Amino acid sequence: MNDTFLFADDMPEEEDSFDYKWNVLVIDDEPEIHNITKIVLNDLVFDDGRLALHSAYTATEAKNIISNSQHDFAVAIVDVVMETVHAGLDFVKWVREDLNNHKIRLFLRTGQPGEAPEESVIREYDINDYKNKTELTALRLKTSVYSALRGYRDILTIEKHRIGLEKIIAASSEFIECDTLPQFGSAILKQVAVVLGIEEEAVICCAVAKDANNNLSNVHILALNQPQPVEMETSLSLSSEVNARIKRALALKHSIYEEDYFIGYFTTKRNTENVLYVAQNKQLEPMQHRLLEFFAHNIAVAHENLKLRDVIKDSQKELSYIIGEAVEMRSKETGSHVKRVAQTSYMLAKLYGLDDFDSEMIKLASPLHDVGKVGIPDYVLNKPDKLDSLEWEVMQTHAQIGFEMLARTDNPILQLGATIARQHHEKWDGTGYPQGLQGEEIAIAGRITALMDVFDALGSKRCYKKPWANQEIIDFLNEQRGKAFEPKLVDLLLTNISQFNQVREQYPDKF
Repeated sequence: MNDTFLFADDMPEEEDSFDYKWNVLVIDDEPEIHNITKIVLNDLVFDDGRLALHSAYTATEAKNIISNSQHDFAVAIVDVVMETVHAGLDFVKWVREDLNNHKIRLFLRTGQPGEAPEESVIREYDINDYKNKTELTALRLKTSVYSALRGYRDILTIEKHRIGLEKIIAASSEFIECDTLPQFGSAILKQVAVVLGIEEEAVICCAVAKDANNNLSNVHILALNQPQPVEMETSLSLSSEVNARIKRALALKHSIYEEDYFIGYFTTKRNTENVLYVAQNKQLEPMQHRLLEFFAHNIAVAHENLKLRDVIKDSQKELSYIIGEAVEMRSKETGSHVKRVAQTSYMLAKLYGLDDFDSEMIKLASPLHDVGKVGIPDYVLNKPDKLDSLEWEVMQTHAQIGFEMLARTDNPILQLGATIARQHHEKWDGTGYPQGLQGEEIAIAGRITALMDVFDALGSKRCYKKPWANQEIIDFLNEQRGKAFEPKLVDLLLTNISQFNQVREQYPDKF
């Protein structure tokens, strides 16, 4: 059979259990060619799939089939001479240039080779195979189709990898934007499903981290998706099966690939061990294993960077508190004023409608509002009696001194601290100092900190006064609404005053 020509070959159709998987379009103006092609390719099986053969008798008909079909065609077997001498070549050009389809494998065959020289056709028309009908035996036809299917399959594999890697890059960008571990955990659950190309509910995912000096039972669960989802704020626990599998990966210290689940294992430069466990209700493909391997590595690096950012953020916050408290101590105030101002300023910023980032920046920078007092002489700073006019002029310079101290750096927190230091004594009606700014000329960070500084000072004990009663504070703020302070900010504070009073209980003065 293998040595006979195609037109002499005769092969019966047989029933089998394979699914139709590969769409092949046969384009030829001779009906007998279609019949013979179907007979020869009837039993061809490639990658556990059979061919689904579609027929077109002109290039125009072939264009309509491809344009209107819901199928993706793997191969087109194209006759060169049909309704015109170069109809097949025109079809090839249309596929490659007009449709911009470079995935379909194009296999030309002709009974009139003189009309289309083989070398020029292959070179100029982006085809994948070329045969004369007179030399095309059944074996050669099958060999050409096998080769075309392999090329098409490999292109699809490369395309899937490309799409998967683009998804991983996009997911990594989302990780970078996460500010908290709960956000990070949610991003993991979402992006694993995106990388796999499935619904989030169809995947079981768990990400854990373990410091090098911890035992196997002491792991931190970053994200967990279960059939009945668990909120990130609750205590997360693993099923015994998942727990055993993760412990095995941690003990072996390498990734595990199984048909129904994947465990990616990675360590960071700080020796933190990270594990990503993924399972779904059907078999994971090898390509999915490889994509998850890359993805697991990115999760490990992103988690490490997020932890470092938290350390830096905590360090900046503590430094702001230390500097602010140092000023308080010099003023013979040993309370927790700066911590309360920081927390309440954050709360008011959120109520005002600022986003998480801007609210957090105000929280970190507001403790620096009085840093300029380091430049005020002790006899003025700690005078128990009312300051005279000259002393008051000296005291007022602390706003500008604080600005000049903090504005020399490019650090965004210190830059905002400089703005707050200079503006926290400005007033909404323009009667404040040092610049006499009015209304929204005052930065929102300055307006918020000014209100919270006064609110906390009124309710706190000082060497020169007792703490005011809650109603006295309310009356004062209502009186200063639209004068010293922005009306909207005062309204938000008074509407939620019980929450702000709780901060004083959380950070009590220590005398």
